Amino acid sequence: MTTAACVVLASLLAFALGVVVARRRPEPSPDDSRDEVAFTTLHLAALAAPALRGGLTRDSARRAARHLRALLGTHALAITSTEATLARDGPWVGDVLPQAHGVLASGRPQVLAGEPYSAVVVPLTVDGRAVGALAAYAEQLSAALVRTVTEVGRWVSGQLELAELDSSRRRALEAEMRALRAQISPHFVYNALTTIASLVRTDPSRARDLLLDFADFSRYALRRAQDFTTLADELTCVDRYLLLERARFGDRLRFSVQVAPEVLPVPVPFLCLQPLVENAIKHGMGADAGSGEVRVVVRDVGPEAHISVEDDGSGMDPEYARRMLDDDPRREDGGIGLANVDVRMRQIYGDDYGLVVETALGAGTRVRLRIPKTRISSP
Repeated sequence: MTTAACVVLASLLAFALGVVVARRRPEPSPDDSRDEVAFTTLHLAALAAPALRGGLTRDSARRAARHLRALLGTHALAITSTEATLARDGPWVGDVLPQAHGVLASGRPQVLAGEPYSAVVVPLTVDGRAVGALAAYAEQLSAALVRTVTEVGRWVSGQLELAELDSSRRRALEAEMRALRAQISPHFVYNALTTIASLVRTDPSRARDLLLDFADFSRYALRRAQDFTTLADELTCVDRYLLLERARFGDRLRFSVQVAPEVLPVPVPFLCLQPLVENAIKHGMGADAGSGEVRVVVRDVGPEAHISVEDDGSGMDPEYARRMLDDDPRREDGGIGLANVDVRMRQIYGDDYGLVVETALGAGTRVRLRIPKTRISSP
């Protein structure tokens, strides 16, 4: 469990008991239990959490405000950014932003007396900086309510921290995709265009077909990346890539693609197969390679699609294969392609779904991956 998750859990446990004191409601009946109170509190927090995990926006604040007000049991509640009031829930109690300015400047909770409603205003922080404020209004303020609102503010801040981490992770994945494209572009593009140019005079019809294949591959591989595509589209990209490489290597490169039709609609991470095929060609067509055969097999295995990409090249030391999967974008030996796929598979599906590399010196290389047929969200 991450540090942020521990902080969130501690805050939830802290206000789970205090919220009962803060709510203006009749005394609990003898049948009420502490477990029931904790459940109600955590349930309301769970309802607010998905909106807050989207970051502090007008829409997320609006969707979370009513659950947070129900959680606290106050007359009204408001959420602000540093520049504007994002959401209110409950009867109108005046402009909250001027009341929040002192909290935003100091980064500390404040109790503001007023008629007929007083307010507890607490900062919302991300990485130690105030990004907004949470204000709860009640006719009478108790010490328990002040403590509870403070803890809820800390919990909301924890959710916003997680939203920022999610955003950072998405930016990192986008950077990895750009790095993967950069790896594809220099060598493959140069070799493909050189091959096409050499055929312009001797075989113009084939040169035209290859140029169309290159355009199709580029349109797919260099488009704005989406998290997922279909296995059918991914295999089409691989097919164009293999045709272009076959034009370069001639009869030295032999390849086969076997696919179970049932898995073609399965959603898969964008550009998860092409780097595996590129790696197979690199090792299968090396100086000490075998016959230059590359095999792609996609099988339907119950709830999963199993994919293997195999070459009959010279193979490699298993320790070297392990280093290829290290997540180091500075590698210059082509390992970033496999590393990128391995990291994305683990992030999307879990550690059990990373790449498996089977190889040995003189025995060729097989890379295997499993993809659930049902799309799983990133953790």
